[in-house]
Parts: sequence; C-alpha cells; structure tokens
Amino acid sequence: MDGVPRVPEQRRPGSAQDAAEPAAALRFCVLGPVRAWRGEEQLATGSPQQRALLAALLLREGRTATAAELIDALWGEEPPSQALAALRTYASRLRKILDAGVLVSESGGYAVRSLAEGALDLAVAQELATEAEKARGAGDLCQAREMLARALALWDGEVLAGVPGPYAEAQRVRLEEWRLQLLESRLDMDLEQGCHAEAVSELTALTAEHPLRERLRELLMLALYRSGRQAEALAVYADTRRLLADELGVDPRPGLKELQQRILQADPALAEPSAPPAEPAAVPVRPAQLPATVPDFTGRASFVSELGDVLASAEGRVMAVSALAGIGGVGKTTLAVHVAHQARAAFPDGQLYVDLQGAGPRAAEPETVLGSFLRALGTADSAIPDSLEERAALYRSVLDGRRVLVLLDNAKDAAQVRPLLPGTEGCAALVTSRVRMVDLAGAHLVDLDVMSPDEALSLFTKIVGEERVASERKAALDVVAACGFLPLAIRIAASRLAARRTWTVSVLAAKLADERRRLDELQAGDLAVKATFELGYGALDAAQARAFRLLGLADGPDISLAAAAAVLHLPVDATEDLLESLVDTSLLESAAPGRYRYHDLVRLYARACAERDEWPPSERDAALSRLLDFYLATTAQVYAIEHPGDRLTDDLEPTRYPGLDFAEGTAALDWLYTEAGQLLACVRQAAGTERLRRAVDLLWAAKDLTESGANSHQYEMTARATCEATRAAGHERAEGRARTVLSDVLLVSGRIQPAEQEARVAIGLARSAQDATAVSWVANNRGLICLHESRFAEGKVFFDQALEGLRAAGNRPFEATVLGNLSRAHLGMGNIAKAVEMAQHGLAVHTEIGRTVRLANGHFALGVALTRAARYTEALSQFSDALGIFNDHRQRLWEGVTHFRIAEVHAADRRPAQAAQHAEQALALGCIGGDRMQGNVLTLLGRSLSALGQADRARACWREALSLYEQNGAGEANAVRALLTSAAAA
Repeated sequence: MDGVPRVPEQRRPGSAQDAAEPAAALRFCVLGPVRAWRGEEQLATGSPQQRALLAALLLREGRTATAAELIDALWGEEPPSQALAALRTYASRLRKILDAGVLVSESGGYAVRSLAEGALDLAVAQELATEAEKARGAGDLCQAREMLARALALWDGEVLAGVPGPYAEAQRVRLEEWRLQLLESRLDMDLEQGCHAEAVSELTALTAEHPLRERLRELLMLALYRSGRQAEALAVYADTRRLLADELGVDPRPGLKELQQRILQADPALAEPSAPPAEPAAVPVRPAQLPATVPDFTGRASFVSELGDVLASAEGRVMAVSALAGIGGVGKTTLAVHVAHQARAAFPDGQLYVDLQGAGPRAAEPETVLGSFLRALGTADSAIPDSLEERAALYRSVLDGRRVLVLLDNAKDAAQVRPLLPGTEGCAALVTSRVRMVDLAGAHLVDLDVMSPDEALSLFTKIVGEERVASERKAALDVVAACGFLPLAIRIAASRLAARRTWTVSVLAAKLADERRRLDELQAGDLAVKATFELGYGALDAAQARAFRLLGLADGPDISLAAAAAVLHLPVDATEDLLESLVDTSLLESAAPGRYRYHDLVRLYARACAERDEWPPSERDAALSRLLDFYLATTAQVYAIEHPGDRLTDDLEPTRYPGLDFAEGTAALDWLYTEAGQLLACVRQAAGTERLRRAVDLLWAAKDLTESGANSHQYEMTARATCEATRAAGHERAEGRARTVLSDVLLVSGRIQPAEQEARVAIGLARSAQDATAVSWVANNRGLICLHESRFAEGKVFFDQALEGLRAAGNRPFEATVLGNLSRAHLGMGNIAKAVEMAQHGLAVHTEIGRTVRLANGHFALGVALTRAARYTEALSQFSDALGIFNDHRQRLWEGVTHFRIAEVHAADRRPAQAAQHAEQALALGCIGGDRMQGNVLTLLGRSLSALGQADRARACWREALSLYEQNGAGEANAVRALLTSAAAA
C-alpha cells in the first residue's frame, strides 16, 4: 500500500528466510507516528489522546495499566473532570478497531495482549539489538553491524509523533536516547572495520545535531585522525571544550581528553585497526557469590518455609521473584542469605549476589552491577556493551537456559531492581529493601517484622550462652524488650555482654533501661542501631524528615491520621501522603487503616533527630501543643454530645487548634474509646510543661472513661501524675481540678477514704482559685462519699451546696444528677416519699434534655427510690430503661451496678433465681464502687443462692465478700460474718 513503510518486525531477524505474516495479522509502530495495520490495511487510530492510550498500552508489553496510571499518562497532574469517562470511551473505540481479545479490561485497568511475534516495531528493534550484542560478543562485527542497521531503520521520524501527554514525552526522550546509543555502537563498529572515511560525513552531521554528546565527538575525532586529518581532529576537541564550558560550565570527560593527548602524541595504537583476534570461546562460569550465613540463625520458620516454596517453584516459571521489606536491622539480609543457601541445590548454575547500597547516599548503578554480573558469568570485558539497555539484554541472553539464583540485597527501589532481574525460566531473584516494592510486577512481597519474644530470647541466648541467661531469665527478657525485639539490636546487646565476662545480664538490662542512652548503648564494633536508622533518615526529603521527627515526639502506642495532621499542621490529605511515604520506607508502620506507629527504637531515634535537627527548637513544643489542642477540642466535643447542656465545656482552657466534629454520638464515643490510650499519654507528656493546665482540662473532659471501666488504671496513673505536676508548678486552679478528677477515680473504684482526702484538698484549692465549676463538682463528690459511709445528713449538706453552685451557673443537666444523689440521702434519712419526689424531679429535667447518659442516671436514681418504697414493678421498669441507655453509651460499670440494683429488687420481691442471675451479670461486668461494691454483690448472690438451697456455694460467696470487706476496712464485714456463723450452725 502506497505510503506505508516496510515493517521489518514482521520478519524474524537473522533468519535465513523471513517468514510471511498472516494477511490479517495486527502490527503496530511506535518508533514514529503511532500507527496500526491489519495485514496491509492501515487502521484509523483516532484522536491524539486515543493514540496516546494505545501507545501507553503497547509500551507496557502486555502488563496491565490501571485507570489512574493511564489518566496520569495522558493528562498528567491536571486531568479533565471527565478523564475516566474519556478514557473508557477511547478504550471502547480502540476495542472496535482491533481484533477481539487484544485490548482487555483487567483489575480496573487495560492491557494489550495476544499480539503475534514481531507485531510491534519496538519489540523487533529490541530483539535485533540483542542479536547484535551476541554477534559482536562472538567477534562477528559484520553481522552485528547489519543487525543494528536493521534496528535503526525501524525509526520513522520522531518517536510517538503527535502523541500528547507526559508519558509519551518521557518515552520519546528514552527511545531517542536509546536510538543514539545504538547509532553510536554501529558507528563504533564502522571504525573497527576500517570504514572511517565513510563515517566522517555521518558523524559531522550528527555532532551538529547533538553538539553536547561527547561520544559522537570522540568517534568523529577518531574517524578524522584515521583519515589523516589530525588538525581537524584536534579542532573538534577544541570546539567541544569551548562548547561544554560555555553551555554547561564543565570540562570534557576524561576519555575525550585522553584521546586528544594520544592524537597529539601520534599514538600508533590509534592507527587503522586490523581485524581483532578471535576471542577464546567463553567457558561457562558457575558463580557462587552468596555471603556466608550466620551460624546462630534463629526463628523465622514460617518465612523460611514460605520463601523456600517460592524459590522451589522457579523451575517451569518465567521467573520467581520474592521481595522482602522491613525496617533497618530487622534481619532482611540474614533471612535472605539463609534461604538462598538452603535453595542452592535448586540453582546448579550458580548464585549471584550484590549489595545495591539502596539505603545509602549513593545507590549502586544498575549498569555497573550488570557489568559485574556479566563478568562473573564468564563474559569477556570486550564483549560487555556500554548502555544499560544493552547490558540488561545481554545479561538475560547469557542466563537463558541456566538456573541461577540472584540475591539483590539492600535495594533502593523497583527501578534499580528491574534491569537486574533474570527474566528467564528456571532463574529466581530474592530482593531485600527498606521499601515495599508494590510496583515490582509479579513479585511475591514479604513484610518482615521484628522477632517474637521467644525468638528474640533464643537469639540472645545463643550468643550469650545458656548458663548466663538461665540464671537471669527475667533480666534477659527485659533486654530483648528494650531492644524492641529487633534482631540487629539484640545481636549488638548480646555481643557486648558476651565480650564482658564481668557483666551480668542485669547490668546490661539496667544500661538499656535509660531511654535517652539506649541507642548509644546499642553499638558494638562496626554495628550500630543508630547508624542503620541514619541511613534511612538521610534518604528522606525535607517534608518527610520533618514529619518523621515531629511525629516521634508524641507519646502513645500509635497515632491517628487526624492527630498526626495536627502535629504537622498540615491538611489530612497531605499528611496521609507523607505518612504513607514513610511507611513505604519502613521507618513508620501502618498499625491499621488511618493509624500509624513507630518501632520503639525508631521512635527514640526520631526524637534524637528532632532535638538535633528541628529548627527553630520551639517547633517541637508547638507540635505537641497542637496535638494537645486537637485532643482537648475533640474530647470537649464528645463531652458536649454525651452531656448536652452541661456547662463544663464552657469553663475549659481555650484551644488554638481545632478538633474533630461528629454528626452523632456513636462516632464520638468510637473516637473517645479508640483514642483513650493516646489521649492519656498526651496528658502525661504535658506534665511539667506550660501545657499543663490544658492537659488537666483534657483529663477532666474525658472523665467518662472512668465510669465506663475503660483504661481505668491508666486514667488513675495519669490523674496522679497531673496532681504532682500541678502541685510542683504552683497552679492552684489546675491542681484543684486534678485532685477533683482523682477523687472521681477513687470513688468509682470504691476507695472511699483516699477519695475523701483528695476531695478535701480539692475543694479548698477550688475555692481559693474561685473555680466555681470545680467547687460544685467536689461538693457532689463529698456528698457521694457521705452516702457510702452512711453520713446521710452531712451528705445532704454537700448536695445542697453543689445545687446552689450549679443553679447559679445554669448547669441544669448536672443539677438533675445531683437531685438524684440527694434523693439517696433522703432515703438514708428515712424520707422515702421525699426521695421519690426528688428523683422524679431530676428525671424530668433529664427527660427534657434528651436521651443522654445522664438520663440513665435519672432512671437509676428513681429506681433506687422506688425499690425502697416497695414499688418493685415500677423500679424494674426504671432500671430497665437505665440499663439500655448505659449500654448504648458503653458505661460498663454503670451497667454492672444497675444489674445489682435489679437483683436487689428481685430479692426483695422473693424471686431468688432472678436475683442470682442479675447478681452474676453484675460480677461479670464490674460495678461502680470497686471491691466494696463487689462485696455487696457477692453478699446478695449468697443470700439468693441460699434461698435456692445452694448452701455451699452461698458460703463461698460470703467468704469471698468477707475477704474483700476486710481488705477495705468496710463495716459490712460484721453482717457477713453473722451470715457465715448462721450458715455453719444450720
């Protein structure tokens, strides 16, 4: 057909006779305008964007491209709003043009498959170039030159001419560079064959077209010199030196300088070459480059088995690739070398190894590695080409038919690894890297974590010796825990101990207990944990490094995405991109979607980096201040949702950084209980800083954590820490609030005497600081303490004081709660009707506000009053309502105490079976009031079981109750002793 270029890719290169393609076969060209033919008929490939899609798929050589990748390829960073729809339209049109099954949809993307051999001009050019390398290596320059000439003839003007998009532009640059490399190789062979005079004119034109390409200048100088034109050859060098200085500010490369000197000296070796002597036939070499495996390899059994199975499957597969990723020091290299040694028998033609230095500032260049591999495989230096593409092609050719294992250690990224993969059946590759190689097609990905405690202790014992560890097992466990179960850290610590016979394991554990000195202690000889982390940190860009440093400052087991955004003062999307990039480097772990954490030693290193590198230093405090603001603002929002109308949130310290907003209560509670550990850690971290008052208010706003039973121990320890910090700092108002919170905690756990001590101090501080909110709160607490100790009249006085303050502040929800407590004081004084009235009044206020956790308290208080009034049916109804609301709001301890009150109703109404059932549920859930309340539940359960004829079990319950009462000095002990005495006499 006129105007249609000859397409040599339809013929097998180097064959004696080209095979004809079927008439209807599809073929494509990308080394020029993007075109397609069916037989001799040229097909209409559509608009420029449609051709761009076709080109992008053809250049992927059958691999699937996702929709996102294709949109980026066609439009870059600013795609149109309907880019995905447009992409689907282009794909649909191409599918109609091409044969069935050629353009396939797969995994949300597209691929071009099922093409005949030689259907793409680029693939033909690559095959010709590979054949040329083989011919040149065999000394057949004529054949090699012919192959390269045929490959170069496939170019038809500008590559991907008229095709838009960043991907096409990048491919144009790449393929033009490859064309020039092929051209330089062909011209080099021209000169080797003595065709220097003919080459001068072509080289002159090429150097004019590509003036900064020094290899072309070098070939032109050599061609001129061999043509007897020495002065012109030297003039080319002078022009080149001047041009490079003017354009780039650099000197010519050493090879060009050396050629100039040899021309000046009329070096006889530069004369027209004679035919080179034939290279001796290459003898197959069986490389065995694996490093030695460690004699004390420990654990990792599942990984050894998994990787071994993958390597065992290499025979019969195109290639088996496993990529191990993990933090520095986690044992990737040790595991890979161990597995590789175990698999040696499956790769009889050898094992190649290289440290790609990916964690360092200068990663190994793939072309350099390929040169080393080719020499190890028996390729003569003179047969090793210059370019990366040619070396990679020759490497694959040399490995063809062999079974070789390649261990690529410490890789920087997938781009560094791809040219080094064998790509042939029977070969396999093991790759280790600090980054997850999700973009390494077909790789079996393995994420290597730290050792289990048992594995860690086993490794430590193998190095130190069984005798020394056996006598100090607890200290040894402390050592491996301080090492974060990181194999490198354990090896260093154990090696130090093994070298110091006078040290005990306890001495080493004590040294590692100091977090500020721990990283300095973890070094021995040329091994150092800090140096390992430094390599990863040094490879980060400025934004990643800042995020790494600042996030390490926050205490807590992990951090949410929203909290991290507050620390970094960045939008959530930008924060997520940064954090995910740190996860890819293995410096950060993704604990769950939207949650991140550090390995313990990495956190220590991150903090050291923050102290050393963060500028100005005030940014460290600012980051933690933003985090505290975020937690306080969000917790206040949760409190406001759970306690609508409560004025507590109006009296908290102001915040500058905003928190989260919640549409409804479930999401708010989810956040509070999920973030409890991090929130309390933030409060503890603020002790002794200018953030202390905000930290105390955060603890107060999160008080629902105490009554739910969640994080009770952490909450109490945090409350005690804030009490000490506020006292030391002389913050009267903050100390009053901290002691109010601690009084709450002690009350919930049933420790009445300590609760009263804290409440007495708290109310004095609150009054002195004129903190009306805290005064009312503590007055209510003191009233509750009086109820526990049957001081009902005194309790009424405190409740009346609390009501006075709450009414003045307009805090109706809390006022209603105190009315319920006042109801119980009246019960204690025998004013049952008044108690019912007060409880009904409080419930009415709660009902008016809505279904909140405080409404459950209202139902509960009325249920208690109705029980005393012997109105059992009504009491059960109130307790049932309370139980449902407590459950909805995750107030587990309140659920428990409500079951206890229900059991009391059933017992009073002579239904012991139902009473026992609810008492058991109360024990299972736990109760407000701690051990003392548990004693009450056990006493009631014993009574119910006794009524059911289960005397032995009843006595067991009473004995347990007595023990609890005696431990707490409770007056109820006497009544239980009487029950036990009576039971014994029966």
